[in-house]
Amino acid sequence: MANSSRGWVVTLAGTGINLALGVLYAWSVFAKALTEQWNWSKTQSSLPYTLAILVFALMMIPAGRWQDKAGPRIVATVGGILTGSGLILASFFDSVMGITISFGLLAGAGIGLGYAAATPAAVKWFPPEKKGLITGIVVSGFGLASVYIAPLTNYLLKVYGINDSFRILGIAFLLVATLLAQLLTNPPADYKAPVASPAGKPQNTAPAVNDYSWQEMLKTRQFYLLWLMFACGSLAGLMIIGHLSKIAKVQLNIQWGFALVALLAIFNAGGRIIAGILSDIIGRTRTMLLVFVLQAIVMSLFAKLNTLSLLAAGAALVGFNYGACLSLFPSATADYFGTRNLGLNYGIVFTAWGVGGMVGPLLAGWVADTTGTYTYAYYIAALLCVLAAGLSLVTRAPRSVALLGQEEKHVA
Repeated sequence: MANSSRGWVVTLAGTGINLALGVLYAWSVFAKALTEQWNWSKTQSSLPYTLAILVFALMMIPAGRWQDKAGPRIVATVGGILTGSGLILASFFDSVMGITISFGLLAGAGIGLGYAAATPAAVKWFPPEKKGLITGIVVSGFGLASVYIAPLTNYLLKVYGINDSFRILGIAFLLVATLLAQLLTNPPADYKAPVASPAGKPQNTAPAVNDYSWQEMLKTRQFYLLWLMFACGSLAGLMIIGHLSKIAKVQLNIQWGFALVALLAIFNAGGRIIAGILSDIIGRTRTMLLVFVLQAIVMSLFAKLNTLSLLAAGAALVGFNYGACLSLFPSATADYFGTRNLGLNYGIVFTAWGVGGMVGPLLAGWVADTTGTYTYAYYIAALLCVLAAGLSLVTRAPRSVALLGQEEKHVA
């Protein structure tokens, strides 16, 4: 009972940390202010967000390795300090370069450290049958953050301006994230999670027989299939998240797109939890197929969402599908390659999210600046989701052969 309670404390602390680190998803509110108040172009306003995503993703690799070795507490603590410091430093600049470096590089690194520590720590306390649920709960905090950060940021921008808004958010998130980080801990080395399902119940998630090192993981084709699917799904979601306030201005001529950002965030968080639960029941790849097909349909129709109700529905569906990916891929990584090296292994898989996040927002900004519309960017994202759906049909868990000294694992 004590161990079970401890696992839920770690899970809720990780969720709280992600609620603070999710300031990244409120960037479209800052981007709108930068284009309107400081006359930045859409491409320029995408640069801090894009760099933050890239650094976030790249930092997941050393952060994952660090937390596997030293534990999640110190990694998350440093992450909270860097995230808050990056926002505070951004408050002293009004140039593209200054804000891109402070928010994109420093805060992006902090977000990567904190995010890398939260999910693996929580998952290790629970049995395989709950991987999807626990992962969904922890990462839902990151998606749900925009529900309060977007309207809060909009209020701060109106009352205090851009620079002071960065400073206020930086101080608040530094304190919250570093305090919650003290509750994160891995289970003891000899800890065995309680069995959650009846004996003999078939497992749809096909957990790995043994734990893969990162070198062994890179020798499997399953890694590359997961990576490509994750990149495609991330590109579509982050494209919309990074530009939603501006999309609302372009397609509907409304000034309060931050409300749509908050709506997207609610469904983003819901998608993480619901997809996690569903994937525990029907399997990861079947759930991925459903998500990618739905996202492809939504993205292909996004340019035609010319009323508030339609755009709101589109934003909600994009958020749900994107959030589902952030639950499915860490769970699939744990299923396929084990939990012992999950921090590092998922950090490597997570670079796909960084590539999608780097290409998506910049592509959308460039297309909008060049053509005056986001339409062609939507179509490209839709095609990539179709590709991901196709890949999900041929992706199965590796069939491990646990032989000491074997150089390569045979895969299905």
